[in-house]
Formats: sequence, C-alpha cells, structure tokens
Amino acid sequence: MRLHHLTVTAFGPFAGTEQVDFDRLADTGLFLLRGATGAGKSSVLDAVCFALYGEVPGARKGNPLRSDHAAPDRLTEVRLELTLGGRRLEITRSPEQRRPKRRGSGWTVEKPQTLLREAVADPGGGAPAWRALSKSHQEAGEEIRHLVGMSRDQFCQVVLLPQGDFARFLRA
Repeated sequence: MRLHHLTVTAFGPFAGTEQVDFDRLADTGLFLLRGATGAGKSSVLDAVCFALYGEVPGARKGNPLRSDHAAPDRLTEVRLELTLGGRRLEITRSPEQRRPKRRGSGWTVEKPQTLLREAVADPGGGAPAWRALSKSHQEAGEEIRHLVGMSRDQFCQVVLLPQGDFARFLRA
C-alpha cells in the first residue's frame, strides 16, 4: 500500500480543508509524522483509517469525527488517494452529520457517504480519468479489506499502533 494524497475537511481538529501530499513526503521511501502534542498527527492517521475502513481506531472510536471549529455548513469529508494491489484508488467518505437545512431554519441529518473510484488510463493518451467503482459502504469496505489484506483492527494494531498501546507493544 502506498499513500499518495489525503484531503480532510472539517475533520478532527481541522476546521477547514487540509491536504497532505504523501508522494512529496516519501521521496526517499520513508517519512515521519512529527509535531507538538495536539498538532494533529493522530488525526491524520485517524483520517487514513476512516478513509479505508469507515471507522477510526478503536481507542478513539467515541470521539466525534467532525471538527468542533468548522462552520456549520461545511461538511466533514475525508478523501484518500492511494495505490493498493497495483491499482490507483480514491476513497471519499463522510460520516453521518448534522447540517443546516437548505430551506428554512433548523437542522437535518446528512447520511454517511462513501465513494470508491479507480484511475483508468485515457485511451487518447491524455490525463487518467476516474471511474466510479462503488457508492456502497459495504462493497467499498469489502474491496478495501480484500486489497489491504487486513481488517480494521489488524490494520490499527500492525500499521497504526495507537499511542496508548506502544508500551504494551514493547512489553510483548
């Protein structure tokens, strides 16, 4: 698995839209997320996990995904572009969330959404295009689990290693 690009909007501590270009970070094949406490390192990893599995790591499951600092009309969304199994994919997910009604006053609930797309070569030799593979949470989830080869719990344990579990990992 190779991460290429992550875009988060109104997610965790990020009120606006933030982007991480992993290709630029990984020129040497390896990169390190580092920063002060509260800088958003765990939120970046949460966003990757949410994009892949539709859930954040178990230790942070109860935390709301939506930024408390985001404007009410800005919807929470995570978009991850990555290569899995030799396929260039883009996963876009948004959780269930409240938003202002478009007409009148009050609030309405926006249902969770998932979109899985794959890059396909343009037969005319132009830029690659994106082809929709699925809008189904279940179908997209199964495809990602199949390509990653791990469940969310396995991914979190092996790849993310939540902060609070590091000491337990060392003792094991």
